[in-house]
Amino acid sequence: MISVYPDLEALSRAAADLFAEWVARAVADRGRCAILLAGGTTPRSTYELLAEKPLRDQVPWGGLHFFWGDERSVPSDDPRSNARMVHRALLDLVPVPAGQVHPIPGDRDPRQAADEYEELLRRFFAGAAPRFDLVLLGLGDDGHTASLFPDSPVLEERQRWASATRRAGEEIVRVTLTPTLINQADLVVFLVAGDDKATVLREVLEDHPDPRSRPARMIMPEQGELRWLVDQSAARLLRRTNGR
Repeated sequence: MISVYPDLEALSRAAADLFAEWVARAVADRGRCAILLAGGTTPRSTYELLAEKPLRDQVPWGGLHFFWGDERSVPSDDPRSNARMVHRALLDLVPVPAGQVHPIPGDRDPRQAADEYEELLRRFFAGAAPRFDLVLLGLGDDGHTASLFPDSPVLEERQRWASATRRAGEEIVRVTLTPTLINQADLVVFLVAGDDKATVLREVLEDHPDPRSRPARMIMPEQGELRWLVDQSAARLLRRTNGR
């Protein structure tokens, strides 16, 4: 499902409303809700809206568990840290219990961090399907999502849930969750905004290239839903949309 909004503000409002409604239902049904967060500038606007009234008062924060889809191997106070961004935009401003916030450790060896994060996830989902209730993702101009980069060996991973990886040409190493885990989710929502995303969005949604060259195409929930929330600038080259 593709929904198109006039601008980033309208997209962010729709995403924040969807977040609040979806997590409230999950907590009511199952007593807790596991959320996988995205970094980047587009999701940040959504997080900021969730930290403000009226949505701040509508979300059952005590039932939520927050995880991250990827992280750079940087200290938690580094401006490049995804966890730092989400804390400043949302988590430091709402009453979520500290023990229910689970960032990927960026201040240690990335392979060790990936092993530790996978162990944490397996403990969290022990005795139940490894299924996030809600996953938020962005889209890079090369077709990557989370830290799943084109032609990366991690794209072939079928057993692990978390893995160390590196973007071609970058010195910094990252930890990313794998499609194997992400595709178990109940709902995956891509948030895409900006004219610079128009070409890659069309490639991912309509041109159907090899998923290894546009890894966002690998995200196809096995039993859950997939939704694309995009602004008009990003959608300008699409031939078919649901509109909004």
